[in-house]
Amino acid sequence: MIYDVRHVTTVRYASIVRLARFNLRLKPAAWPSQVLKSYALKIDPVPWTVQDVIGPYIVNRSRLALREPLSRLTIESRFTVEVLMPAPCFDSVAAPSVEEVRKRALASRDISEASPASYLYSSPAAPITSEISEWARPFFDDRNAVLASGRALMAEIHARFRYDGDATDSETLPAEAFHRRRGVCQDFAHIMIVAARSQGIPAAYVSGYLRTLPPPGKPRLVGADATHAWVNLWCGEELGWIGFDPTNNVLVQTDHIFTAMGRDYSDVAPLDGVFHGGHGQTMQVAVDVVPVE
Repeated sequence: MIYDVRHVTTVRYASIVRLARFNLRLKPAAWPSQVLKSYALKIDPVPWTVQDVIGPYIVNRSRLALREPLSRLTIESRFTVEVLMPAPCFDSVAAPSVEEVRKRALASRDISEASPASYLYSSPAAPITSEISEWARPFFDDRNAVLASGRALMAEIHARFRYDGDATDSETLPAEAFHRRRGVCQDFAHIMIVAARSQGIPAAYVSGYLRTLPPPGKPRLVGADATHAWVNLWCGEELGWIGFDPTNNVLVQTDHIFTAMGRDYSDVAPLDGVFHGGHGQTMQVAVDVVPVE
């Protein structure tokens, strides 16, 4: 499946800003089941400097510096990408057990950005808590196939937690969303990550986009899409990293577009930074994900 993706961010400042620095993580990083065919980044006003770097973790980052006075900033990211069906067949019988994956991850000496060892422990936005750990324990019996455990955990989050865009924000920690039993895709991904890591299973946060399908007979709404988040679990060398979407209770296949992978949201946030000025800012985001016929 080939997609055209357009992501526009507009930042308006309450007063003139004279210095601003940003990190953009909008260009899809290299991933086995994707082919990036084109990419363009447009920024208004034009930054003083743009520095493109890779990492840390599996992420492309553009570092911007703006020195001219401004009251509004517009960032447009556009790309065309082909999403391929993931290579492994999703067969829980073929997957190694939870105990085996745990042992292999702990024994790994690989410290690359895709290493399971990089995604085993607490991270800034996904600290492990005893409450989530105790709740997660029954899903990760040592003898279970790790893929089956991941599916069961994903289904439980989807069934027991309510999607509510007003319940949390980008700084809400997993423990708070877990207590409320509601949140958005970021919260559900963080909860699943904490649950898996607490049982010794490597878990990573994935930022990207999701193809949204309109109801039957209804036209597609331009701008109705948004960035999406899901979880990659390391399922041993046999299967590698497998994507789980607890918001929709599906394994990741060709409807999900990969942008970046890190320990949690803070590693892969589409936009963050600082500016010199007062009176705050407002930000609007519009995303279009269009399948190419």
